[in-house]
Amino acid sequence: MPSTVKGVVARSKGADVEVVDIVVPDPGPGEAVVRVEACGVCHTDLHYREGGINDDFPFLLGHEAAGTVEAVGEGVTDLAPGDYVILNWRAVCGQCRACAKGEPWYCFSTHNATQKMTLADTGEELSPALGIGAFIEKTLVHAGQCTKVDREASPVAAGLLGCGVMAGFGAAVNTGNVSRGDSVAVIGCGGVGSAAIAGAVLAGATTVIAVDVDDRKLEGAKRFGATHTVNSRDTDPVEAIQELTGGHGADVVIDAVGRPETYKQAFYSRDLAGTVVLVGVPTPDMEITLPLLDVFGRGGALKSSWYGDCLPSRDFPMLIDLYRQGRFDLDGFVTETIALDQVEQAFDKMHAGEVLRSVVVLDQEAGV
Repeated sequence: MPSTVKGVVARSKGADVEVVDIVVPDPGPGEAVVRVEACGVCHTDLHYREGGINDDFPFLLGHEAAGTVEAVGEGVTDLAPGDYVILNWRAVCGQCRACAKGEPWYCFSTHNATQKMTLADTGEELSPALGIGAFIEKTLVHAGQCTKVDREASPVAAGLLGCGVMAGFGAAVNTGNVSRGDSVAVIGCGGVGSAAIAGAVLAGATTVIAVDVDDRKLEGAKRFGATHTVNSRDTDPVEAIQELTGGHGADVVIDAVGRPETYKQAFYSRDLAGTVVLVGVPTPDMEITLPLLDVFGRGGALKSSWYGDCLPSRDFPMLIDLYRQGRFDLDGFVTETIALDQVEQAFDKMHAGEVLRSVVVLDQEAGV
């Protein structure tokens, strides 16, 4: 029968989030109910609260989560109660033109649960963030949004692969195709940018330049393998990156901010025939103007990275294995663990640049 549980909801644009009672239906065909053990506080959740994604309020926030499957619906054959999973927001369909071409990481018809979770007091339907909604004790998702991983990985760390860490790592490894000996610059060293740095290092980059306006973030970037740091508040990042790469520019430059000014910095700080990867998410009002001759004359590739162009079934287990081997420091992204009723304060800390990730812990045994 349906469950009534506690969850974090944004009722209207800019309003403080609330912990309320939410009704979670039994899973229908192709669906699963997952008991959430831990969920990271991502900047995308703040975008939802601020109306920066759409205006389908009320939102059930949270999406960087790991937990245990409690129940599955009819037709689900590759998932069972008790499975330990990371939730993903790109459950590939296997049938669209991208999937048919063998590029499922570009799937144009990803799956979400058909049924809706609702507010217990009014029955109003909730819009789950990125089709997940995981600041909640239990959530309803499509079974394809559940990726099974090794239980030895702490949910506090593992859940971060559900969005920001995967987006950054994949921007370097999957989209940017960073390879041995490359020079890489990453503009913006929050959670996504730091993950891009870690990914570039694992891929074999020998020069990894971290760019930010906050010395605290730059210091943190060194932990993930940055070989050089540039404070772009005080120094022209284009000139600094060129100087650090023999006057040429970096082979791959990753914009983890997503603003016109940072994209231009990325564009002009790459080497000829180099690659720019946009993984920071711009707002709908942002525009950019570049001389077309410069776009032509510099060659190379200008790419955007959706979720790190990841395939969860391939990438999540691989990254968990690297984590268990001590080669990928997921724990390093966790600044603090918090309770469900501390999400609003976590947004404030995020906005102030005080944290890489606050992680909501719903299962008290789910320690780092």
